Amino acid sequence: MKDLKDKMENAKDKIEGGLNETAGKITGNKQLELKGKLQGSKADLEKKMDIKDNINDIKENIADKIIKKMDKK
Repeated sequence: MKDLKDKMENAKDKIEGGLNETAGKITGNKQLELKGKLQGSKADLEKKMDIKDNINDIKENIADKIIKKMDKK
């Protein structure tokens, strides 16, 4: 359930970031535009880190299976 909550929070950050960036561009508010860019970048980074964690989990799982097979021999 935590993963779903994290994904929802990440999606919210991405949307808010895009809205803030656009609002900053429209109003000429550079601070708001930068805040939006940072929010969006943070969301992108968290998504990439989540994918990396999943890949590491898969690699560990495969390594465990190989070790178990070798131990049986």
